Amino acid sequence: MKSLVTGLALSALMLASTGALAQAHAQHHGTTPVSADTPAPTDSLPWAEAEVRRVDPAARKVTLRHGPIANLDMPPMSMAFQVEDAALIGPLQPGDQVRFTAEQRQGAYWVTRIEKKTP
Repeated sequence: MKSLVTGLALSALMLASTGALAQAHAQHHGTTPVSADTPAPTDSLPWAEAEVRRVDPAARKVTLRHGPIANLDMPPMSMAFQVEDAALIGPLQPGDQVRFTAEQRQGAYWVTRIEKKTP
């Protein structure tokens, strides 16, 4: 019984230290560990091209017919994205050509930056 308790205690200690080791490794390399639900820094995401199909500021959603999105390994398609701030999509109109960055978090796809392309 004592060896079982000792083994469980060692397992708990190893699990707890794994997070600390990851944090120490990240600090050593000047990075921050990122989980799947942690937003990536928006300035590091690659741009994708799209045409605006629908804008819904009240629901904070924009539907885009987009090209490939490299960081999401997503092929071209049309789909709705969420935005945190409706002001980000307020000036957009269907038919506008845009470039944008997107990420997946909390099971949803989010536009993090979007801007009209200049003719």
